[in-house]
Amino acid sequence: MKELLQSNRPLVMGILNTTPDSFSDGGNYVRKDIALRRIESMIQEEVDIIDVGGESTRPGAQAVSVNEELDRVIPMVEAVIACGKPVSVDTSKATVMMEAINAGACMINDVRALQDKGAIDAVASDPNVLLCLMHMKGQPRTMQQNPQYSDVVAEVKSFLKQRVEQCLEAGIATDRICLDPGFGFGKKLQHNCELMKHLDSFKELNMPLLVGVSRKTMIGSILDADVKDRTNGSVAAAMYALTKGVKILRVHDVKSTVEAVKLFCAFEQAK
Repeated sequence: MKELLQSNRPLVMGILNTTPDSFSDGGNYVRKDIALRRIESMIQEEVDIIDVGGESTRPGAQAVSVNEELDRVIPMVEAVIACGKPVSVDTSKATVMMEAINAGACMINDVRALQDKGAIDAVASDPNVLLCLMHMKGQPRTMQQNPQYSDVVAEVKSFLKQRVEQCLEAGIATDRICLDPGFGFGKKLQHNCELMKHLDSFKELNMPLLVGVSRKTMIGSILDADVKDRTNGSVAAAMYALTKGVKILRVHDVKSTVEAVKLFCAFEQAK
């Protein structure tokens, strides 16, 4: 997976939510047979990484138990690995992290940036596992209740720097870390737009950036579009992010994004 991160092209991370209440595809992949077909289709669409999640983090989402999350996530981790693709696990629970790593996950994608008890030790335990540290203001149930910033770019950047420092103290090297500014996680539309405009300023942190804006409310607000009608806007936002130096695009619409990335790379590499 480290080799993939070091490639000279952007990567497409496909979302597989095994939850009944995710904002866009909640309930679509609860059944294992349907989830397996989704894995197969993403692979056919040339996804680079598949990100498996077993607990919704949409605004207002309710927490799930460790056992329930494990039951949702681990079979899908094993299924993705059996298909020969790298798998990331979207979780904040140390136990889920450890079980996912033991099952072969190559990346932990944590919206709480390893702040929960035992999380940082879980990731530090395996020197080959990558991680993504994301910024979130507040908690999923309350994060969109009037979030305030004096300078959203500076505050998000400062938070991520602090989390990286904690990782370094725990023995997690910077070549294992990706950073995510957390679009839509405790941020109003104006905050999301400011972050997008200034994504290139995060280059000073010298770690790959992961961006997930796929089908989010920010897209819907700008376009006045329902979730099902946000594919074009999501791809456009992803391409704008690439112009700012983003490495990984976390998306629902794999085929559309992969095709757009191919065009972007062809234009960028032309002599």
